Amino acid sequence: DTVIYFEGDRHLSYRVLRAVKNRFGATHEIGVFEMGAEGLIPVDNPSLAFVQGHGERDPGSMISCVWEGTRPILIEAQALVSRTHFASPQRISMGFDSKRLSVLLALLEKFAGVEIGMQDVFVNMAGGIRVEEPAVDLAVAAAVSGNHLGRRSVPATLAIGELGLNGELRRVPQLEARLREAARLGFHAAVIPEADAAKLRIKGMELHPVKKLSEALPLLYQS
Repeated sequence: DTVIYFEGDRHLSYRVLRAVKNRFGATHEIGVFEMGAEGLIPVDNPSLAFVQGHGERDPGSMISCVWEGTRPILIEAQALVSRTHFASPQRISMGFDSKRLSVLLALLEKFAGVEIGMQDVFVNMAGGIRVEEPAVDLAVAAAVSGNHLGRRSVPATLAIGELGLNGELRRVPQLEARLREAARLGFHAAVIPEADAAKLRIKGMELHPVKKLSEALPLLYQS
């Protein structure tokens, strides 16, 4: 007794099978496939499919890690901020909840001083994956802020954390497993919620625990 959705943009090569109901296993388990000349081919390492390396990135790109079913997957949040030509600025997101995006923009303006009220904002989850969990809040907010300010992210660094309505970073489940996945793929630094950091020790990874959005953003950009 299982309900499975087949997701993906027909213009992109990757497809996602997502189990939303599963009587005999974990829900929201996903399988990632690549559409080739001979049909669908399983992708053994989905993180490599959605993240193109860990080097330097243009302003508006930030790496995070989501938990899908029983495994961590690295994703890239992309953002574009531009002057609006409309009476009401556009807020468009692909692969990310548009209402949550509106909340993150309000948090950026109130708690980080990023004034984007009269800017169009576009957010995309690279590779066509759809992300629902709030652990990517910090990455999305940092991508938007970075593009608006023209600041590149620190190479090989990822951002993980849910943002509360007071601008605080909240706990994230399975954080250690997410960080180990990132370290395995060559990432060596992460900005994370302070509440989760007390007992974490990840070999080869420098952890930056923070309480607030305003503390996190400077750690994610190159000086």
